[in-house]
Amino acid sequence: MCYGKCARCIGQSLVGLAILCIVANILLYFPNGETKYASEDHLSKFVWFFSGIIGGGLLIFLPAFVFIGLEQEDCCGCCGHDNCGKRCAMLSSVLASLIGIAGSGYCVIVAALGLAAGPLCLDSSNQWNYTFLDTEGQYLLDTSTWSHCIEPRHVVEWNVSLFSILLALGGIEFILCLIQVINGMLGGICGYCCTHHQVRTCMKKL
Repeated sequence: MCYGKCARCIGQSLVGLAILCIVANILLYFPNGETKYASEDHLSKFVWFFSGIIGGGLLIFLPAFVFIGLEQEDCCGCCGHDNCGKRCAMLSSVLASLIGIAGSGYCVIVAALGLAAGPLCLDSSNQWNYTFLDTEGQYLLDTSTWSHCIEPRHVVEWNVSLFSILLALGGIEFILCLIQVINGMLGGICGYCCTHHQVRTCMKKL
């Protein structure tokens, strides 16, 4: 098996997921496609944490491009081993994976908090409040209460859908980066490409 090809596949997947996170986060600024709520600061505070743009987006691009470049990495050998440089590159990808884990973890945490708090909206008392803040997320199971938010229209559906997407995408990114931690360590210790027998032999030595 070739750990470099596996890393490249993970990297390509992360690029797509990061783009989707950025798009989902941007859409949160425009409930129903309207811009006035952002300019009037009538959006949930969790939207302004940029969890999808920074956490699930920019901080994921870095490890993603590192993983994609591993297969083309052509490092010089050392200590008499031609693939020593590639092993070092695989081990260094573990550090990039940790950055991805931090970014995706941030995305997941903020998205979960955004879902639990609910949107900032105009309620029946004509006040802008976090109408569902005291429900501890129970409003998610009782859609009949969503009508308590008068403006923006359908803001609950908008926030729930997009924060749920960010939560799911961030979770997938987290898992992929975690897989690359294991993949990078195996590639660095066992060799860039090796047979299943070599993998078993390597694991016995650990």
